[in-house]
Amino acid sequence: QVQLVESGGGLVQAGDSLTLSCVGSGRTFSRYTLGWFRQAPGKERVFVAGIKGIGDSILVADPVKGRFTISRDNAKNTMWLQMSSLKPEDTATYYCAYQTSGMDLYTNAAYLAGWGQGTQVTVSS
Repeated sequence: QVQLVESGGGLVQAGDSLTLSCVGSGRTFSRYTLGWFRQAPGKERVFVAGIKGIGDSILVADPVKGRFTISRDNAKNTMWLQMSSLKPEDTATYYCAYQTSGMDLYTNAAYLAGWGQGTQVTVSS
């Protein structure tokens, strides 16, 4: 129902910062819960951070808590993931995704309704 396009990935060194953007379409964007997931080679796609469509409640995964910040601006149909103090273990393909229920925030990728194409983040040591 919603088209998502993420961007902003790249090659950085440990300790650096990077901001990812996710731009969506559709009138229901503002009511959807949005989230960021990441997937490293040979690993499962795991939850990074999410923000509800109703109430803007935020959940951040423990490995990135204190370093990553999620935000959204519904007027711009945009969500961001601000990453700081990046570590080599943050290296992964990062995906934005949505849930049609703004009341829910799922950490299991299987519950997400749609995905962007992904953007690669590589952190060198």
